[in-house]
Amino acid sequence: MAPASLASLAWDDIRFFVAVAREGSLSGAARQLRVEHSTVARRVGALESHIGVRLFDRLPRSWALTQEGEALLAPAERLEQEVLAFARAAAANTADQGTVRVSAPPAFASHFIVPLWAAQAAQGDRWPGIALDIVGELRSANLQRRDADIAIRFMRPTEPGLAARKLGELAFRLYAAPVWLTRAEADWHFLGYSDAPGNVPHQQLLAALAGARPFVLRSNDLTALHNACRGGLGLAMLPDFMARDDAALVEVPGDGRPVMREVWSVVHPDVRRSPRVRAVADALAEMVGAHAGRLA
Repeated sequence: MAPASLASLAWDDIRFFVAVAREGSLSGAARQLRVEHSTVARRVGALESHIGVRLFDRLPRSWALTQEGEALLAPAERLEQEVLAFARAAAANTADQGTVRVSAPPAFASHFIVPLWAAQAAQGDRWPGIALDIVGELRSANLQRRDADIAIRFMRPTEPGLAARKLGELAFRLYAAPVWLTRAEADWHFLGYSDAPGNVPHQQLLAALAGARPFVLRSNDLTALHNACRGGLGLAMLPDFMARDDAALVEVPGDGRPVMREVWSVVHPDVRRSPRVRAVADALAEMVGAHAGRLA
């Protein structure tokens, strides 16, 4: 390729190449990049045409790197790290106005963060010029890639190089519609999580409590489990901020409860210097501290 042609390479096309290489498929890359899979195919095709190299073998269920693609992946990933470092530095040096993206577990975002943020905002313009972008997601946002500016997690982060602050603790208890307490415990039905318990304490306890008794519904959505529980479908391990004040539910007492989970706020150190990111992080910490009674 001529130097002029190389100079016209667009980072955005290279970003699509890296995403497909990592995910191994168009659909996986599209989910990561939050675009349509047709967009991914088009951008990768444009890059291949631009450099005159076929980067992937298009297989029925996946896209596999060609030998040439393998050779270009490492330089592309180094370029990605430089671009992301530039983006984080730029974010840290921008004004105190703009958008701050917060990633949080969906139920915590919708039932706790959003109502409190709205109540605070209604009292006056505490955060002039700041727009909040709440991303409710179960996965841990990749802060290195700027999937979010701030991530709220229910466990201490283990990734190196991130700045973490413990905000508080939240309690999970066993809840049920009152009718279940009139039935023999041997006849109880349970509502569980789609994923295996793994090392998640409240899921582990729920599996132990249920034993051989049936799980009649599983979901990765706490709101779905909450609604099924209050509808009388079975017993569920729910967080206090969702269930404690629900008149349709009662706590089922027993050993090992409540199960406590830590709430952490995590940011990349580069982004933490941004005035607006710092303002939102401080506001979230203040909210959790002020309403700790709703959590545990």
